[in-house]
Amino acid sequence: MKGPLLIVEDDEIMGESLVDRFQLEGYEVAWCKRAEEALERLRTTPFGLILSDLRLPGMDGRALLRELRRLMAIAPPFILITGHGSVTDAVAALHEGATDYITKPFDLNKLVEKVEALCLNTQNGAASACLGVSPAMRQIDMMLPRIAAQASTILLTGESGVGKECVARRLHELGSRSEGAPFIALNCAAMPAELLEAELFGYEKGAFTGATRSKPGLFEAASGGTLFLDEIGELALSLQAKLLRAVQEREVMRLGAQSVMKFDARLIFATNRDLRAEVEQGRFREDLYYRINVIHLRIPPLRERPEDIPWLAQGFINEFARRTPGEHRALTPDALEGLSRYPWPGNVRELRHAIERACILSTHPLISTSDLMEPTANMTSASPARPSTPQTGAGYDLTAYLQSCEREFILDTLRAHEGKVMTTAKALGISRKSLWDKMRRLGLKNNEPDAD
Repeated sequence: MKGPLLIVEDDEIMGESLVDRFQLEGYEVAWCKRAEEALERLRTTPFGLILSDLRLPGMDGRALLRELRRLMAIAPPFILITGHGSVTDAVAALHEGATDYITKPFDLNKLVEKVEALCLNTQNGAASACLGVSPAMRQIDMMLPRIAAQASTILLTGESGVGKECVARRLHELGSRSEGAPFIALNCAAMPAELLEAELFGYEKGAFTGATRSKPGLFEAASGGTLFLDEIGELALSLQAKLLRAVQEREVMRLGAQSVMKFDARLIFATNRDLRAEVEQGRFREDLYYRINVIHLRIPPLRERPEDIPWLAQGFINEFARRTPGEHRALTPDALEGLSRYPWPGNVRELRHAIERACILSTHPLISTSDLMEPTANMTSASPARPSTPQTGAGYDLTAYLQSCEREFILDTLRAHEGKVMTTAKALGISRKSLWDKMRRLGLKNNEPDAD
């Protein structure tokens, strides 16, 4: 089942026609006749695309779009249906965030094609096409085609979990000369030096005890493609001399062999260490450092590019949703706020794990702040201390931080509604019982002036 789509159309004939056609195309469809009704649905149910008439009784399509963008940090694609006399309004809506518009009378087949394309892009995310939406990652993404076309040796640096392998794979995709070219990745810190040497350079039969057959190394296996060596800063000095020759001459000698073998592969190295400092302290060869530092890309940590956090989170949600057909997920505004304010010391890897856990354990289509919290043995209803200015994330507890964000968000909403629990619950899009449960868990007592 594709979708789900939300159609907002007050005309009975038009609404039924759209619902019937999209259901025939295999979409899960919901139909609302008023924008106010659509907003109520959107508070509790995530949709992959919204198709709305511009002229509606009460709130019109543009007002619905504005309210949707106010409520949701990442709004689904929004297509407006308009008459010829309202094209000016539809164009203005494009500047307010609408994805597209279509004028009446329209070709239903073309509308289906338009929706199909938008839903496909939403499901796949932009991860295959770019690395992020922040200025820093867009700049890197713009550089990659030129680097992939010309550079054969590349060094990627950055903290653990920032996505260095993702950048390496992107370079491989852009620079591959043939379909199916190999991409081979190896973590240099994952095995002892003697095993790593045999893995990288290969060996001949009888080269050592247990070598019952000849085996090519990863340099040879990667010919025609890319060899990605992660954690290169952990490589033992005894192997660095052999690596230098391989990088410089593009040839290797298997263990126990008498002759060298040429290879043709792009070499991408990655590390979370400061290699210049490693050279100064004698732990990394200076000549090897200069040889691999031909093209250097620093991948910034997630805390330096907060614009990527909602984009990445939604991409992970889409990815996990594809594993469970028919299950649709979205983040609530308070969850997105908590994610955006947390410093993510584990970077993209930590964010991915948090989203995956929430998608597995949450029983509701909308993922809230509480769904992103890891249960801890000492969690109590008392309000946790909130970090004042997150910088490096050292010593911070994601559970406590997100719980603090949720408490403050609920408290602000209660204040805005004069402490009335029923109206506050409605504004938050949850039941009165759910709000009471959250208040008890977060230490918001009913006799507090701010809370009732």
